[in-house]
Amino acid sequence: MFVSLAFLSLLVELAAGYPDRVFRAVGHPVVWIGGLISWLDGRLNREEYGFGTRRLLGAATLCLLLAICGAAGWLLQAALSSVPFGFLLTALLGSALLAQRSLAAHVGAVAVALESGGLAAGRQAVSRIVGRDPDRLDEAAVCRAAIESLAENFSDGVTAPALWLAIGGLPGGIAYKAVNTADSMIGHKNARHGAFGWAAARFDDLVNLPASRLTALSLVAAACLLPGASPAGAWRAVRRDARHHRSPNAGWPEAALAGALGLSIAGPRHYGGVLTTDAPMGDGRREATAADIRRALRLYWVADAILIALAGAVSVLIWLR
Repeated sequence: MFVSLAFLSLLVELAAGYPDRVFRAVGHPVVWIGGLISWLDGRLNREEYGFGTRRLLGAATLCLLLAICGAAGWLLQAALSSVPFGFLLTALLGSALLAQRSLAAHVGAVAVALESGGLAAGRQAVSRIVGRDPDRLDEAAVCRAAIESLAENFSDGVTAPALWLAIGGLPGGIAYKAVNTADSMIGHKNARHGAFGWAAARFDDLVNLPASRLTALSLVAAACLLPGASPAGAWRAVRRDARHHRSPNAGWPEAALAGALGLSIAGPRHYGGVLTTDAPMGDGRREATAADIRRALRLYWVADAILIALAGAVSVLIWLR
């Protein structure tokens, strides 16, 4: 039943996204979760506490967050199970946890900005989806950043929430978004969150592990279907480069996308004025272009269709048992 929920949620989000009028009226689940995380961070993450105490309180915060969000998902799912068309309404709620359309829109906006407004516009557009210093990026770096964001967020924003919806229903999907949002807000290696956000960062690595591998495989499969893409290059890059990424998960989809397109992405980058060293993903061109962003988006849509088809096929098999 939960695989069917993930399948239908993917279809709903693909068709309608998250309408702006709904966002303006009630916000978004990630915004609500972020507000809770911010409140807990402000009250429990005190500078006067020692490193061990802050790490323990960060772990307690994560547990409390999971309990609240999981319980909210369970209550919603249970309440809707007894009303007419409750399954469809549950899928509608589940679709809010996915980001197929918004991810493509934000990445595509970088290509449009570069083509219509030049480097300055491209830097402004890419700054909305990546955390690195935009003023240090030349045109090729802007394009690489957009493609990296597409690969990583395909896993975090589409595959992973769909997978956890399939595994745990609405409680699983909401709990996953809670973990992922916590990692993005407090899972940083800085003075404030190095201890407090440790549990969120490590747990996010764990829950994203299966989705990152599945995303990479879907991109390799998509490269078999998209003219001009290289499935062999994608598979070779995943096997060679993915494990060398500083993230245990991001390297898998990034390497697959880079190898399929004949690019080299990732590598050294600046965040907050600090140079972060990282291994390159792929061994192709570093001089990426707006056209490469569009190629990456085409590959993304094919891979996304493969994931949806896979969810649909598993749903049918389960119902026929």
